[in-house]
Formats: sequence, C-alpha cells, structure tokens
Amino acid sequence: MSTSGGTTRLKLLDGALRTVVEQGIAKTSARSIATTAGVNQGLIFYHFGSVDELLAAACVHGAEQRVSRYRERLSALNSLTELLDFARAMHAEERAAGQVAVLGHLLAAGQTSGVLAAATADGLALWIEELETVLTRLLDATPLASFTDPAGLARAAAASFVGIELYEGVDPAGAARALESLEQLAVLAEALDGLGALSQRAVTHHIRRRTRR
Repeated sequence: MSTSGGTTRLKLLDGALRTVVEQGIAKTSARSIATTAGVNQGLIFYHFGSVDELLAAACVHGAEQRVSRYRERLSALNSLTELLDFARAMHAEERAAGQVAVLGHLLAAGQTSGVLAAATADGLALWIEELETVLTRLLDATPLASFTDPAGLARAAAASFVGIELYEGVDPAGAARALESLEQLAVLAEALDGLGALSQRAVTHHIRRRTRR
C-alpha cells in the first residue's frame, strides 16, 4: 500500500473513532466520518468496503493504541493492589478520552451487527491478553498461584471492568462501590501473602478443599 493510502486509512480509522465519540453510533455515517476525517466519503468504500467494516477496523485499531499506551505501566506493577490502583487511574483516563463511550456504542451496535460484535470481541481480547500476562506474573509470587486461573481471572476482570464502565453512566456511586469491593479482594490476597509459611499452607489447603467440591 502506498504511503498516501496508508495515511488515508489512518485518517479514516481515527475519524471513525472520533465520530462515534462526538456524535454517537446512531449518527455515524459515511458522510459524518468523512467530514471528521477530512477526506472524500467514497474513500471509505474504497479502503474498507462499508461503514461497518471501517468501524470494525477502527475498534481494533483503537484497542491496539490504548493497550500500547498502558503496556509499560502494566509491566511495572508489583502487586494486586497496584493493579487495582492502576485500574482506577486508567478508568478515569479512558472516560476522559471518550473511550468508554466508544465501547458502549460498539457493544450496543454489536447486538445487531456480527461484524461489529466480532471486532469488539477482538478489541477486548487485546486487553485480556495483556491483563492475563500481568495477573500471571503477580499471582506467581503469591500462595494463590497454585489454584488460580489467570486466563479465567483476566476474562472475569475484563467483563467486570466493562460492566463497571457502563454501570457508572447510570449509577456512579454504585460503580465506585464495585471498584472498592475489588480492592478488598486484593487486600485479602496480600494479607495471605504476608502470613508465615505454616499459616499460608493451612489457608491454601483449606481453599483447595473448598474449591474441589
């Protein structure tokens, strides 16, 4: 692809995301995206085939950008408490940047568009992969490592984060309380990590017995 073609594609990807943020999915059309991107709307169909295909590509493009933005900070985390502190900060940054609004619109649109549903899942998968890496590293250093599933926890955490993000729009206090509850779990995990070796073995033995039932 020529340099100019790549530049046009990037303008369209960024323009599509900005249009969704500023106007909502209902008002996102070939014309509105082209206006935001500053290009001819015919280029949407030339490069992507349809508006939905452009939005799908923009969804993954946006997720790649956001994950890349936080990767260094994630790799520097040293505890579950730090991870939740990071989640709070990221939550505020993502909302301010309009990314929460984009996610909400795409999740809604994905109910009737298989293309957008698949793209939204692909975008979330990028977050889940990054989170699984962090959770694996953090849990490996704790007594929880032997009976936790970082892959499953990463998906549960991503689902919880999506729910909290959307829930905050109608009940900010409830969303804040949900985050506080997650922080309590992190405190419990770190308290277990701080126990002596004998106490750790006793607690982990009890948890294993309970989880095998």
